[in-house]
Amino acid sequence: MHMETPWWRDAVVYEIYVRSFADASGDGVGDLAGIRQRLPYLAELGVDAIWLTPFYRSPMADGGYDVADYRDVDPLFGTLADFDALVADAHGHGLRVIVDIVPNHSSSEHEWFKTALRGEGRDRYLFRDGGELPPNNWQSTFSGPAWSRTPDGQWYLHLFAAEQPDFNWRNPEVRSEFLDVLRFWLDRGVDGFRIDVAMGLYKAEGLPDTPPEDQAFKAESPIWGRPEVHEVYREWRKVLDSYPDERMAIGEVWTDSAEDLALYVRPDELHQSFNFAWLEAPWSATAFQKVIDDTLAAVTAPTWVLSNHDVVRHVTRYGGGLINSTTGLARARAALLAMLALPGSAYLYQGEELGLPEVTDLPPESRQDPIFARSRGTLPGRDGCRVPIPWSGVAEPYGFSPDGARPWLPQPVEWAVLSAEHQASDPGSTLSFYQEALRARRELRGSFTDGITWLDSPEGALFFSRGPLTCVINCGSDSVQLPPHERVLIGSAPVDGYLLPPDTAAWLHTP
Repeated sequence: MHMETPWWRDAVVYEIYVRSFADASGDGVGDLAGIRQRLPYLAELGVDAIWLTPFYRSPMADGGYDVADYRDVDPLFGTLADFDALVADAHGHGLRVIVDIVPNHSSSEHEWFKTALRGEGRDRYLFRDGGELPPNNWQSTFSGPAWSRTPDGQWYLHLFAAEQPDFNWRNPEVRSEFLDVLRFWLDRGVDGFRIDVAMGLYKAEGLPDTPPEDQAFKAESPIWGRPEVHEVYREWRKVLDSYPDERMAIGEVWTDSAEDLALYVRPDELHQSFNFAWLEAPWSATAFQKVIDDTLAAVTAPTWVLSNHDVVRHVTRYGGGLINSTTGLARARAALLAMLALPGSAYLYQGEELGLPEVTDLPPESRQDPIFARSRGTLPGRDGCRVPIPWSGVAEPYGFSPDGARPWLPQPVEWAVLSAEHQASDPGSTLSFYQEALRARRELRGSFTDGITWLDSPEGALFFSRGPLTCVINCGSDSVQLPPHERVLIGSAPVDGYLLPPDTAAWLHTP
């Protein structure tokens, strides 16, 4: 009996960084009502699902990833009624809804932590005695020590900002609380969860001092990837499986091997895990082929992603750091086409369909990422990929906010020609290209094979087939001869039918 493919296994998911997508209230900050207004745009773009970054009650010390109440909407973004209406409207447009869940840490304004500071229930977090010095040498991923001292002399662990105390997952109360939080949102109709810092949660017993190299995101370091975390996801999977309509979870797992990544997506654990090796690969056919081979060999439900709210936008990465690089944009479009041809799910980041580059010249006084503050300005932080989307018009706020309200991060003057409105009428625009590529992928879905077949490729290029589709990408500096084909289905740049230019990809139909 042929089983229908679960929706998430080959979905195209669009990440919405809620603060920066669309502002309906006019306060310069994106909100749930703004997303509702733009659902027709997302449906026309051709994605299958949206993923919302945290919209919960939060003091916004880390853009909402410091959660004060896991069961409510922050007034900055709207109300629970706004959320319910957004889910209903999204489903009406045929879009699934994935929400972020942040289980490694809460906000220091969470009721549990405020109670802990009063001396009660400290076992929900990781408090330790340490004297004048922190209990160990662990460093925050946001720069500086991973410990802060309370007025009574104890220290608490925070692997991110000081306003984000880490939970003690060895306390059964914490495990029970998050099972309840999952059910709360599943009961409201969400289709899945993106799990923040999914390789976190547990720390090694005794919290030992650790060499700096073991504090990186590695498998089974004392800080990350502890084996105990897998039992949590087995519990979560049972909850997800108890609901109809194929609810799912995807983990944010930074790790150093595809084999370790595969541990999170065993049949009784998470459905998917982000594959950051693709995002981290340089512009190289050899590098791309290795990531694809390693991923497909290790993971049964692969994912692919080029940008997200935590990394430099790939237009700028591929352009060698230049903001308005034509090379970077050409490579970004080519990489998108190669990614969409691979088995599995593709995760897009808002604005990449407009070809938005990283904003590298934000004034220091406008930056809000705690990485910038904690590193005393030596690290730029992640604000450059979080600048609000340009929708229309020729000046800030480019239709992001009504009545000309200034957005929470300034938008570049160069973005007038990158707005969705400006690109919609241009068949050669990046937006039109994304729409065409996603439409072609939908049309081919039924004929795709589960895997790919590598074809002989010229130096610097990568050719592979997947059913009737042959995907070609040229990462070299010279044009290469195309393999035999019936016709060109789509190209990231013009393709004459015989030669594939540098920094270009194409889909070919092969009989």
